[in-house]
Amino acid sequence: MTNTPNPSFRELLANPVQLLAFGFGSGLSPWAPGTAGTVLAAAIWFVLPAQALPYSLALPALAALAGIWICGRGAKKLGGGDHPGIVWDEFAGCWITLALVPAGAPWALGGIALFRLLDIVKPWPIKWLDRNLKGGVGIMLDDVVAGIMAALFLQSLRLLA
Repeated sequence: MTNTPNPSFRELLANPVQLLAFGFGSGLSPWAPGTAGTVLAAAIWFVLPAQALPYSLALPALAALAGIWICGRGAKKLGGGDHPGIVWDEFAGCWITLALVPAGAPWALGGIALFRLLDIVKPWPIKWLDRNLKGGVGIMLDDVVAGIMAALFLQSLRLLA
């Protein structure tokens, strides 16, 4: 994590990569920018038309792949490291969770909450990824794994219910 100050919203608007890295400005939140990014990502997901599974996986997959570059460039512009305002990784992780959780609002809300919990607490292997991988891959991969773990946990819970 880095102590570099946040850019202004005006600076984000002037730089599309930073605008994406900062989750359309949600990463500028002075409190819990990762949660702010997750909330905006979920809101965007819920206004999109529902798609069949292969298509609903396309957005998170593209977000994750592009996020390696977006987050890497965003971090480099801020001096390197995983700046707390860079929340594109939360967008991808949230969308992965929402694409894979069982259908229904309770599952979706549980998935969002579980994703945030895993991203904050960082159990193994998330913590290992966060500490050992650097650059855009390191910024993205721990959230991608948190999203997958949240979805798999809820799918397992659904099967047991």
